[in-house]
Amino acid sequence: MQFLSDNAARVHPAVWHAMMAADAPDAPYDGDALSRTLDAAFTALFGRECAVLWVASGTAANCLALAAMVPPHGAVVCHREAHIEMDEGGAPGFYLHGAKLLLADGHGAKVTPDTLAAVIDPIRDDVHQVQPHAISITQASEYGCVYAPHEVEAIAAFARARGLGLHMDGARFANAVAHLACTPAEAAGDVDALSFGFVKNGGLGAEAIVFFDVEAANVIRYRRKRAGHLQSKGRFLAAQILAMLEGDVWLANARAANAAAAAIGAAAGERLLHPVQANEVFLRCTAAERDALRRAGFAFYDWGSDAARLVASWDAQDAHVAALARAIAAL
Repeated sequence: MQFLSDNAARVHPAVWHAMMAADAPDAPYDGDALSRTLDAAFTALFGRECAVLWVASGTAANCLALAAMVPPHGAVVCHREAHIEMDEGGAPGFYLHGAKLLLADGHGAKVTPDTLAAVIDPIRDDVHQVQPHAISITQASEYGCVYAPHEVEAIAAFARARGLGLHMDGARFANAVAHLACTPAEAAGDVDALSFGFVKNGGLGAEAIVFFDVEAANVIRYRRKRAGHLQSKGRFLAAQILAMLEGDVWLANARAANAAAAAIGAAAGERLLHPVQANEVFLRCTAAERDALRRAGFAFYDWGSDAARLVASWDAQDAHVAALARAIAAL
């Protein structure tokens, strides 16, 4: 019974069908009919002009988006638990040609204007210290906590006042929108670029970089090619993304995953380390208790020495969720 990661989930049938339908001759790279519709599709979704590039991974989406904002001698300010710091193998430094990550604090892996200021304010404005050029936030955060629209608005205002770009890592953006019950535009706020995740939510191998600063996308087209992410048959990436947008499959999938996580979280009670707002559950449990859960057939990751992370996917089976909830309640 799989609760390791939403990356381990099945591909949604709509994605397979769309890729089969796209299996016909068309222009290569991003000149095909499907890729050319992405800008309009996301402009309609967000209600503001967008330029959209597909890539194959969330790491590439994050790093290429930040490459539009940060020079090699600059820095990105992010939470110390951010994916770009903890789980991307140094890719930001690689894609940004040596730019630095400056690490901020905040409960639930969320930053605030105050925690950002604590990092930025001590930096002297001279050539001897690395200067910040952008802020990156994660929606939902690495601990499954969601930024409310007013929180994103406050960070955006802080970024504008400091002359900084603002990027949103939206690997689980769909889960955040489902939790907030708001529009995608409200969940994204006034960011310059959004890494809109699809793979964790039923996609196969396509993520979207949504640029609200449309001119920045033109620079990143060249960087995407240089980084090896301009796939020759790009229509298959575009097909995945469009299939998820069609009929709000992306949102229905996120709601299903969130509901499964909520059921698990309800059983965890006071064991919860963070509120369950998306599709991740972090709970206190000893090594012996984790062993007991694994013997009962549940797969998940340890989170340090005294905690576990359980992730519900869009295709989580009700019977498995109910069994896990019972097992946790019985610990």
